[in-house]
Amino acid sequence: MNIVISGTSGFLGSNLIPYLAQSVSIIRLERNGDFVNMIANAQVVINLAGLAHDTENVTDVGAYYQVNTEYSNRLFDSFLASDAEVFITISSVKAVADVAHEILTEEYSPNPQTHYGKSKLMAEYYIKSKQIPPGKRVYILRPCMIHGPGNKGNLNLVYQVIKRGFPWPLAAFSNKRSYCSVENICFVIKELIERKDIKSGTYHIADDDALETNQVIQLIGESLNQKVYSIPIPKRFITFIARLGDLLHLPLNSERLSKLTENYLVSNQKLKNALGKELPIQAREGLLATLASFKS
Repeated sequence: MNIVISGTSGFLGSNLIPYLAQSVSIIRLERNGDFVNMIANAQVVINLAGLAHDTENVTDVGAYYQVNTEYSNRLFDSFLASDAEVFITISSVKAVADVAHEILTEEYSPNPQTHYGKSKLMAEYYIKSKQIPPGKRVYILRPCMIHGPGNKGNLNLVYQVIKRGFPWPLAAFSNKRSYCSVENICFVIKELIERKDIKSGTYHIADDDALETNQVIQLIGESLNQKVYSIPIPKRFITFIARLGDLLHLPLNSERLSKLTENYLVSNQKLKNALGKELPIQAREGLLATLASFKS
């Protein structure tokens, strides 16, 4: 089986390729390449290319729509014109909501407020506006925060803070968030490739259990084999510091504080019903594996 994958140099691509490579032939799609010719002999097209969310608000706004929308649309059109049977694209739960006041399911009405979320949603709408020919399957995957070996997001930042012996200053906040182990998303993609009984559609991907951020902090301590000291600094003061960070471009800003302290729960029930089986990695197990990779 030949599989064309875009965005192979990114975090997810660097984990997915070795996961699939033992059983398939992988063609790395060049961003400015001839999509039609590169897809010509492929059975599967996977779009991992995307411009990640910029927490410091320095990315040119137009770049989100060029990469997350226009590139995706062009690749999807090439898929429709090809003999390939399966198209899988990675969107994001941020295409649904930036703040989750309830558990996010696929039925939740999307209302993203950032250009990242809006550009991802526009690509989804484009795909859904097209008639899918018989014999083809199309999947839009919306993972929540993906983590695993090579992850360099907020989780790694917090890990470095704890590793240096600094006390955790956000203990006053109590929240739960959904996470997605990279091995789980690789497993899902492999299942979608190999099985014809899973209907085309939009699916949220998350580990089964949501974790409290304070619980994640303790897991970091467990991984480092060191005691973590937590300080319940008043929420108002922390919020003030985060707003100051917005102005001075400090590591802690309002958006990063939101990711660390607000609830963000994502349901994976539709996906699990479609798969008819459990995901291979549980949230705690996956996070400990990710944290262990930070040591190298």
